[in-house]
Amino acid sequence: MGLVHANLSLKNPRTGLEMTVRAMADSGALLMCIPLHVALQLQLEELEKREVTLADGNRHLVPYVGPLQVQFANRRCYTGALVLGDETLLGAVPMEDLDVLIDMARQQLIVNPESPNIAVAPVKATRHGNRGFRLRHSPSRPRRSLAELLEATPVGLHRVDGWDEMPAAGDEQCESSS
Repeated sequence: MGLVHANLSLKNPRTGLEMTVRAMADSGALLMCIPLHVALQLQLEELEKREVTLADGNRHLVPYVGPLQVQFANRRCYTGALVLGDETLLGAVPMEDLDVLIDMARQQLIVNPESPNIAVAPVKATRHGNRGFRLRHSPSRPRRSLAELLEATPVGLHRVDGWDEMPAAGDEQCESSS
């Protein structure tokens, strides 16, 4: 299995500073990582320090910077990044947000062929396996309060106490896709 690299456009949305980088796509890593020189060139603000555990088991405290706009092909997402290492790393979370895949046969990062024109964001819950949910506006259905939606949430999902507000006009509702 080889390494997959891709050209990404990185932008600081606060300053408008932008640059193209060659990034390694790594679905085994979770977050975006950028070298210090990229954070400095984009003038990204340090938001906080985060403790990271490296593959060798060592722990380090590193800056977490942002916001950062990441663009690949016709996809764009906003994220933060750990300032770490000497190579830009595109992790699983921003790859999921971009709706891109690693094509190992061709050794390249590709836009999801099932949704070539627009990124699809799956919203899933786990209850004895995966049960998918789609967000969809349905004007013909009566609006339900957030408390009613939470009451209908499958057992085992995190519930937020104290929410009983009515959704604002135009808000989307959850509907099961099963």
